[in-house]
Amino acid sequence: MTTRTATADLALDLRGVAKTYRGKVHALRGIDMHVGKGEIFGLLGPNGAGKSTLVKILMTVISPTACAGHMLGEPVGNKATLSRVGYLPEHHRFPDYLTGGQVLDFFASMANVPRAERRRRAPELLELVGMREWANKKVKGYSKGMRQRIGIAQALMNDPDLVLLDEPTDGVDPVGRRDIRNILVEMKQRGKTVLINSHLLSELEMVCDRVAILVQGVVASQGTIESLTKGQERYEIEADSIGNAVVLPAALPTGESVFVKGSILTVATADAQRVQPLIDSLRGQGAVIRSMKPMRPSLEDLFMQAVTDPSTGATLKPGASR
Repeated sequence: MTTRTATADLALDLRGVAKTYRGKVHALRGIDMHVGKGEIFGLLGPNGAGKSTLVKILMTVISPTACAGHMLGEPVGNKATLSRVGYLPEHHRFPDYLTGGQVLDFFASMANVPRAERRRRAPELLELVGMREWANKKVKGYSKGMRQRIGIAQALMNDPDLVLLDEPTDGVDPVGRRDIRNILVEMKQRGKTVLINSHLLSELEMVCDRVAILVQGVVASQGTIESLTKGQERYEIEADSIGNAVVLPAALPTGESVFVKGSILTVATADAQRVQPLIDSLRGQGAVIRSMKPMRPSLEDLFMQAVTDPSTGATLKPGASR
């Protein structure tokens, strides 16, 4: 395993992370990814993209075929660093005979958290995740959402600097997902760095500072939503009375294209000032402007762009060549 100088403002600085199983299955083909301290970072990708494999490498659950970079300023794979990391795996299972409070105490003791600290933190974290009233109830009586809440609480018992959450909202109802979003924001406000792996793109879009999209074992794109959608912004104008009597240009005087579909006009620009002559023209021809709003691709749009073969339009399969 090789290393490089860590960047002070990064919680994760990964380069060339690869994993090949049995010499044939390339789960990861060279991951380059950077997560800033104190941000919520979304890890996206279709099934088989390598998301969980990457998280397990960071947690030293599996060994990489190749890996360079740092986690919390130390080389990836440094066991001592894990004391500063909180982890909620996908499909986690807690012993049904334990209560929620006992789950927190048990896993915190495994992380060598002193008893006095465990007793102090458990009530605070149970309150944070909305489970204080269920602290003395056995896990076997918990719903899926309640188990996820307890899972997040146990991931915070060692007061980590970095929290890795693998599908924390899986199977959780809309109210529970909203509450988990609020917990993620609270974690950020407390100075934690959060790496979250999820299929619920709309949920991630609401809370993530930056995202990385994994496709077939490599990072297809990463950055803020704003940076990833730069150049794809547009304005949508809804207007009544757009018909044969209304003359519309194919493009603005400044060159941006104008598209019409029903009562919606789409203008390929992020500059509201450039749209004003078109609005004046519509009003001058008797059209009624219902709305004008800036639009950009959603996180789901970016995801679909990343997993679609540009030459065929087909969705890329795990292991297929791009």
